[in-house]
Formats: sequence, C-alpha cells, structure tokens
Amino acid sequence: MKKYLFLFLLLSSAYGVSAQALLSTKSGVAKFNATGGLVKIEAVNNQVDCKMLPTNGQIVIALLVKGFRFENQLMEDHFNENYLESTKFPKASFKGYITNIATVNFTVDGVYKVTADGVLTIHGVDQKIQTPGTITVKSGKASLKSDFSVKLADYKIAGSYIGEKIAAEANIQINCNF
Repeated sequence: MKKYLFLFLLLSSAYGVSAQALLSTKSGVAKFNATGGLVKIEAVNNQVDCKMLPTNGQIVIALLVKGFRFENQLMEDHFNENYLESTKFPKASFKGYITNIATVNFTVDGVYKVTADGVLTIHGVDQKIQTPGTITVKSGKASLKSDFSVKLADYKIAGSYIGEKIAAEANIQINCNF
C-alpha cells in the first residue's frame, strides 16, 4: 500500500511541476492601430489566449477577430465585414518560439528583452515574422509584451480606404499577464 501511495505522490508532484511550467492566460490584451488619415482607427481585444513554455520558449497566441472593440460601432462593423472578413476568417494567431528564452530567469525579478520567430496568421494568410518583445518577471509572476507592425497587403486585407483613411501598415501591441 505504501508503495502505491509513494508512486501516486511522485506522479502527482511530477504532474504539478509540468502544469506549473506552462504559462497561460485567456485575458491577454491586443491593441490594433491603423490610423492613416484624420480618422482614428484603433481597437482593443481583451480576450487574447496566450500559452508559453518557459522551458523551450514555445509560444501560441490566439484571438477571435470579432473580439476587437472600436469606439465607433460602424467602424467595428466595417472592420469585421469588409476588411478582416471575420465570419470567413474568425481567428488570428501567432505560433512560434522565443529564440533567446535561455536569457530569461523566471526566478529573478527583471525585464528581459526577447525575440520571437514564428508564423502570424491573419485573414487566412500565414506569414513568417520575427518580433521583439519583453518578458517582465515581478514577484514570481511573468508578463509578455510585444509591439510590431504588419503590412495589410501582406495578409490580403484590401479596401478602398487603405492608404487614404486607413494606414497601409497596422501597429499591433500584445500584453499578456500570466
């Protein structure tokens, strides 16, 4: 009986360690800014799903396109119907690796500059990207931030106002607290 209890405790503790190794949140924030002319074109999505393995730097970020909220409902409708076609392409994602994850010490408070390489999927189009970011460790908790731009044409996002009222490049900010 003691042998089985020991085995159970050993497996339970091993499972606990591996479960703790995965950093995860479903309440990350993505900001989108494609202001090109006089009209402010900004949106926020507060339902970003992010998972990261500190052991090897693997990272997956996913969000529902319809989760972006604009100040103006008409702008939100145009974004979903005419530009991102969110019914046809409901999700956007990034899948890749933080290439210099070994430089991050998750047990020591600090701000660590990192680089992620992977595939960004928007509007059904996959593009390899490399993006800078920071991992902040404070009181045993980690957070991830990244700020990068994408060319809308690279993701086959088209429309008559791109280049006039809508910027040809959109700035994207990601902030995930684990």
